[in-house]
Amino acid sequence: MSRSDVSSERESVLECAECLDPADAFALVGNETRLSILEALWATDDTPVSFSELRREVGMRDSAQFNYHLQKLTGHFIAQAEGGYAFKHAGEKVVRSVLAGSFNEHPTVEPFPVDGSCVACGGSLRAVYEDERLAIECPDCGQGHGEYAFPPGGLNDRTPDEIADAFDQRVRHLHCLAADGVCPDCNGRMRTSVVEDGACCLGVGVRVDHECVQCGHTLCSAAGLRLLDHSAVVSFHRERGVSLDERPYWTLPWCVSDEYTRVVERDPVRLEVRIPLAGDELRVTLDDDVDVVDTRIDAR
Repeated sequence: MSRSDVSSERESVLECAECLDPADAFALVGNETRLSILEALWATDDTPVSFSELRREVGMRDSAQFNYHLQKLTGHFIAQAEGGYAFKHAGEKVVRSVLAGSFNEHPTVEPFPVDGSCVACGGSLRAVYEDERLAIECPDCGQGHGEYAFPPGGLNDRTPDEIADAFDQRVRHLHCLAADGVCPDCNGRMRTSVVEDGACCLGVGVRVDHECVQCGHTLCSAAGLRLLDHSAVVSFHRERGVSLDERPYWTLPWCVSDEYTRVVERDPVRLEVRIPLAGDELRVTLDDDVDVVDTRIDAR
């Protein structure tokens, strides 16, 4: 049974007696004083933080007014504990979003060259940043090599090479979580499916789609991107003098092109990804949840 079947049959265990409507949640933090409280709590090394220390950090003299705003946050974004106040997960997410620049920064970055060559025409590649998304593309033929969300904070104090490296690491992390059934955005359940229609962020004929059943967050990729941290794939490369950690995903054709991927069965779905290297070829079989079910090495 696939993960999507399991998720459809399970009933949610979540019972929420004091859940906020999304609009009310945004209204709670849409206040300068309350945001300052969250930022002060983030900047304090020791938790819980006392009422008086928080008020001092925020710089608010009126104790009653400060307490009013503090209590608006308590229970939803921060928790009152013995000795003071500490973050709840939702409060940390708000501050991290501010620090990432998702709410208040709209930077522009000129396209810059990156390592590797186009899998379609062999031309040079570049990174293009627009609307908080970074894409690796070929300016000669237009072939895409992946386009994914990259918060503005990831651009701060980084050279183009460092931005490219951070993007590579982020993409690996996003797909590792998604393929394991965990939404990288909200931690909800991710549904995985194999699609053969040619329309994708990469323009490949066979792709893997991940969609969160909770928040609707989506990712798409070539099937090979799932294999970057698989032990058999890592060992195959290491034994031939290649460290996958040092190779951006877009320089590995089997991660961005379906030339090396084929559907070998459809009921149930089975994919085979070929990974050629140093005269040998690793063949990896995946199921419809893109879990590895078999590997073998063919000498060429």
